[in-house]
Amino acid sequence: MKINFLNSILAVAVCSFTLVSCESETKEVTTEPTTTEVETPEVVTVENTTVYNANLASQDELSLTGITDDLVAKVMANRPFVSMNELDALLTEEVNKEELYKHLFVPFNLNTTAEADFKMIPGVGDKMAHEFEEYRPYKSIKQFRKEIGKYVDEAEVTRYESYVFVPVELNTATEEDIKALPGVGDKMAHEFDEYRPYSNIKQFSKEIGKYVDDNELKRLMRLVYLKK
Repeated sequence: MKINFLNSILAVAVCSFTLVSCESETKEVTTEPTTTEVETPEVVTVENTTVYNANLASQDELSLTGITDDLVAKVMANRPFVSMNELDALLTEEVNKEELYKHLFVPFNLNTTAEADFKMIPGVGDKMAHEFEEYRPYKSIKQFRKEIGKYVDEAEVTRYESYVFVPVELNTATEEDIKALPGVGDKMAHEFDEYRPYSNIKQFSKEIGKYVDDNELKRLMRLVYLKK
């Protein structure tokens, strides 16, 4: 009987050990997925893209857009471009325009550009091109921000501003609106204001022509107007 009693105790001990081992193994198997689920999710960083103005970019900046040296020279020789359409026509079929326009562009006049042409802006399809046209005429870039901000977030509106501008009325535009023009900084904004009121566009050409060459003057002329 002693032997049977000892055998019973031994059997119980073995079963207990087996259960503990199985339980331990089960815990190890079930805890692995839990660890995977609580891992920190992958962080995706979106790199900021610089959009160079084809009329203002330096030779080195043009090269950064990925175009060939020959095309860089061609762009520089043909500027200023009065419109993006001129640059678009200059580019060869070998150029991936959709990719290039993420980095190089001639800003569109929001008040005069054809609706279909707005679709040259990366990420602008039929619906957004229609919205660009829907709110014309724009009196300032602030109006553009307000109206288009109904459809996209602030970051996207800011991105759009690399591709468009609102021409300013020379005698009434605020300093903020003048400085929002492509390539117009504090100094040039001051010169715009210095000679106000302008009697005609020829006066603007004469006065601002004291500070810039003919090509730059031609570029600036498309950014302004006078009320009749």
